[in-house]
Amino acid sequence: MASERLQKVMAEAGVASRRKSETLITAGNVTVNGKQIKTLGTKVDNDDHIEVNGIPLQREKLVYLLFYKPRGVISSVKDEKKRKTVMSYFPDVQQRIYPVGRLDYDTSGILLMTNDGQLANKLTHPKYKFEKTYVAKVEGIPTNDQMEKLRHGVRIDKKVTAPAKTKVISTDLNKKTAVVEITIHEGRNHQVKKMFDKISHPVIKLKREKYGFLTLDGLQSGEWRSLKLNEVTRLLKR
Repeated sequence: MASERLQKVMAEAGVASRRKSETLITAGNVTVNGKQIKTLGTKVDNDDHIEVNGIPLQREKLVYLLFYKPRGVISSVKDEKKRKTVMSYFPDVQQRIYPVGRLDYDTSGILLMTNDGQLANKLTHPKYKFEKTYVAKVEGIPTNDQMEKLRHGVRIDKKVTAPAKTKVISTDLNKKTAVVEITIHEGRNHQVKKMFDKISHPVIKLKREKYGFLTLDGLQSGEWRSLKLNEVTRLLKR
C-alpha cells in the first residue's frame, strides 16, 4: 500500500482524532522506527514501527470484501433516516470498513467494501478510468442512433459524459421494454439513470454486474466474500 500521513494512520488505528493525533506528534510523543517525529505530514509505510507515548501502535489489518448489494439498501456507513445500510451485512467484521463509491438505494449489484483508504481513493478517482458495467431494464426499445449517442457521450448536469460501451441484450415488444448493458468509467450522481433519461428511455431496474475485472459470480443478493490475493494485487497495481 502507498505511504500515508502519520496522523491519518494514528486516527485510523483509533489512537485519537486526526487533530489530536497532530497535537501528539508536534508535542514529540510519537516515534517512527525509534526516531522522534514532530513534523506534521510525515509519511509512513505499512512496515514502519510506530509508537505513541512508548506504546506500539496496532495498525488495523487491511480487508477487501466483494458485496452483492440488494435493492433497498443504503451504500453508506450510517443513514440519518434510519434506513438499512450495507453495514448490517457485516456484523462480524471487526475492521472499520466502508463502501468504495456508492450504488443508489434502488440499485443492486457489486460493491467493494474495505478499510484501505488509499485504494478507495484510487478506484473512485476519475483519472484512473476504472470501468463499471451495469445492466438496465428500460422503458421502450432504444434505437441504434440513441445507443450511439450514449457511446459518444450525452450532456447531463451541464457536462458531457465520457464515451460509454453499450449493447442491447434483449427486447420485449409486448411490454415495450429492453435490457441494455452499459459500461462507464465515471461515477457521477445517478449517472446511468440520467444517461437513459437523456435518450428518453427511463430506467425501470438497474444492476451493477461488473467492477473492473470483478464479477458477482458465486454470490446471491446480500452475500459477500473476501477478495483473493491475486485480485487485491491487480487492484493495487492499477
